[in-house]
Amino acid sequence: MTVTLARDNRALPRFGGFTPAMVGLELRRMVRNRRTVIFTLVMPAVFFLLFGTGGDYRTERAGAGNVTGYILVSMAVYGAMLATTSGGAMVSIERAAGWSRQLRLTPLRPAAYITVKLVLAMIIGGVSVAVAFVVGAFAGAQLPAAAWVCCGLLAWVCALVFAAFGLFMGYLLPSENVMQILGPVLAVLSFAGGLFVPPDQLGHTFATIAAFTPVYGVGEIARYPLTHDGNLWTAVLNVIVWTAVFAAGAMWRFRRDTARV
Repeated sequence: MTVTLARDNRALPRFGGFTPAMVGLELRRMVRNRRTVIFTLVMPAVFFLLFGTGGDYRTERAGAGNVTGYILVSMAVYGAMLATTSGGAMVSIERAAGWSRQLRLTPLRPAAYITVKLVLAMIIGGVSVAVAFVVGAFAGAQLPAAAWVCCGLLAWVCALVFAAFGLFMGYLLPSENVMQILGPVLAVLSFAGGLFVPPDQLGHTFATIAAFTPVYGVGEIARYPLTHDGNLWTAVLNVIVWTAVFAAGAMWRFRRDTARV
């Protein structure tokens, strides 16, 4: 007896399965997590109020603005880092639930899945930057009008490197509490990358090391419209290289996970 297998004529979904509805679903899941909301939206603004509004920071100049404005941009970058990393690292929960393996049975392409996570992380990162800037506007931060817009946009766009970082770490770290691990790691990277203290104030050796960290490029680019200082092209190269490294790592780990089905 000859058995004829029916051919699957279902067309592959457009864009590999990426849809705005899927992004919206993921976003609703994320905002229900109160810890994530507080960690990524509230904490950077609180840090700014604690460290950026004291002493003579409102009257001391920094580039085209004041020191309070300089610290505001740095804290906005830090908030965007936390938010985008958290958004990407949510895949650790899906891995623990076996969701990544189930995706192997669907037409969803790895690139589309990664794109959904990156878009989600960037949305949260944009909100984090906006919250920090609103607080800064009422707390004495002074920046030229163009710098308010450019610094905010650059802090948000360049945080893409940490959305990719969060995805990569979410696949490497099996814990559902991945951000409790990555939070201190981001704090150390921020210090090493000169986000909290300008690298040139800590010596030539420290400044050289800082230029190779993934935080360095984001901070330098985001502050450039305010300070017009630093090696901009080195910072751009830093962001491009680290984004490519983390995105490639996330794709690699996603393929390894789904291949286990």
